[in-house]
Amino acid sequence: MYYKFSGVTQRLVEAAASAAYNPQGLKPIVSTESPPLSFGTTSKLASDLPATDSFLGKNKVPDLQKIFQKADGLPVHLKRGVPDKLLYRTTMALTIGGTIYCLIALYMASQPRNQK
Repeated sequence: MYYKFSGVTQRLVEAAASAAYNPQGLKPIVSTESPPLSFGTTSKLASDLPATDSFLGKNKVPDLQKIFQKADGLPVHLKRGVPDKLLYRTTMALTIGGTIYCLIALYMASQPRNQK
């Protein structure tokens, strides 16, 4: 037994299998026509391209996996050396500086102004 939602009664009603699997407003898409060309140029299919292209470059994933999976006790965000340390310390300095600036601004805003 199959059911579908009736838009008239706003309830589930009994339906045939084909009506239950194709709800109102949804129809199976069967298009045999190819879409029109965009910009009037053809594009290459993935099957037409060679297996490896020069723009792909060397696969760096195995090298990075060796670096990040090494058990040297360093956190992941510092594993790549000096650039990571510089970025981490800069981020920490900006975070602490911003926190101090916010606290000073909050203190200044909480003080009454002098009326002259």
